[in-house]
Amino acid sequence: MNAPVNTDRRVSRARRLALAPVAGLAAVAMLAAACGSSSGSGTSGSGSGGSGARTASAPGITATTITIGSHQPLTGIAAPGYDEIAPASSAYFQYLNALGGIYGRKIDYKYLNDQYNPSLTASVVRQLVLKDNVYAIFDGLGTPTHLAVAPFLNSEKVPDVFVASGCECWDDPARLPETFGWQLDYVREGKILGQYVKDHFSGKKIGFFYQDDEFGQDGVKGLDDEIPARQIVAKEAYDPANTAIGPLVAKLKAAGAQVVVSFSVPAFTALLKLNALGLSYSPQLVVSDVGSDPITLAGLLEAFAAKAHHKVDGNLLTQGIITDGYLPSLGSTSNSWIQLFTRIHDQYIPKLPMDGNVEYGMAVAYTFAQAMFKAGRNPTRQDLINAINGGLAQGVSVAPYAYSASDHNGITGAYLAMISGGKLVPTGPVLVTTTSPAGAITPDTTTPPAAPATGIPPH
Repeated sequence: MNAPVNTDRRVSRARRLALAPVAGLAAVAMLAAACGSSSGSGTSGSGSGGSGARTASAPGITATTITIGSHQPLTGIAAPGYDEIAPASSAYFQYLNALGGIYGRKIDYKYLNDQYNPSLTASVVRQLVLKDNVYAIFDGLGTPTHLAVAPFLNSEKVPDVFVASGCECWDDPARLPETFGWQLDYVREGKILGQYVKDHFSGKKIGFFYQDDEFGQDGVKGLDDEIPARQIVAKEAYDPANTAIGPLVAKLKAAGAQVVVSFSVPAFTALLKLNALGLSYSPQLVVSDVGSDPITLAGLLEAFAAKAHHKVDGNLLTQGIITDGYLPSLGSTSNSWIQLFTRIHDQYIPKLPMDGNVEYGMAVAYTFAQAMFKAGRNPTRQDLINAINGGLAQGVSVAPYAYSASDHNGITGAYLAMISGGKLVPTGPVLVTTTSPAGAITPDTTTPPAAPATGIPPH
């Protein structure tokens, strides 16, 4: 990335945070041979314009603060890497607060651990809304987890903004008018990856490995839109509560899959790679952005292998993985957004690796600041919804947002990339598409904006 990776720190964090998936690593024993009521939404527009006194205009808003909340996997199977996202968002908010916050109000960000467990998600989100009285739920992480709370948030008319999941289910303004996605949705991502596979692996046998919920299913939907059915020889779905995926990987090998496309969280991407090595099976991996951050993945590979008493080079094992990116590559050290986020990282969270998860957390926090500035000086909850429905400027993302009153999807495109030397190296232009099976995949002709000199959204 921008600086040499601290391997010891990376490995120790992965060992500390990951669940010990011993059952799922049985095949790794052969690695030595393989690799030596807070409803109160106000009237539309009451927060716009003017320079009057700051008022307590909505639940969670005082004259000096805006309190928001989130559910995050700070421990559990999804924690490695993802546990960095909320601290990174918090770091951006600290930076923003130091420069005056949102029209003089400081953001108070409360995030609670749900362990990637939907029943815990329901509990912590109710606490945030009913007890802590937050203004909005921001960047709640996970498809199965957030599905457990989106209906509740909408019934309470709590803004549910920028869910940390690309599920197409967030784009449902009629049923979930308070809910908005942010990252590239999995259907679009599946189409973009699927077109690459179709164009570059014609005639090859293709296998799918995916999480057995809307996350993986949406990804497969997009892949199926592009990859000829005659090439697909296996579709293996994993349960995120079961790390014993050896039999699934064995089925991919038995089917002769030469390319495996994976919609998986980082821990299961690592398990896929290690189990394949244990079976002397080396397909080309094509992995969703969700599960392919190079630093996170390398650390997990090394930590998981160590649990089976083997030593591997995580960067070497990630070499050549094909993926995609919808934020600027961390390897682009001259990019103004990377420079901004690196400065914030170094000031506020220097002990965390400067990886894709940290970039994600800061980028989505910047987008929240964009929306809050647009919502006005004394915003109601409805003002925030109206602001996003009216569209947001592109900001950090490499492709435009889809936001409108009838479309609650977020980023609309990505570039293809390959992991090389522990970095994400773009291999082509930014491609944009729609969620429709017939929607064309085309190069994006817009020029992404540079980061503002102050690092604060224009307002």
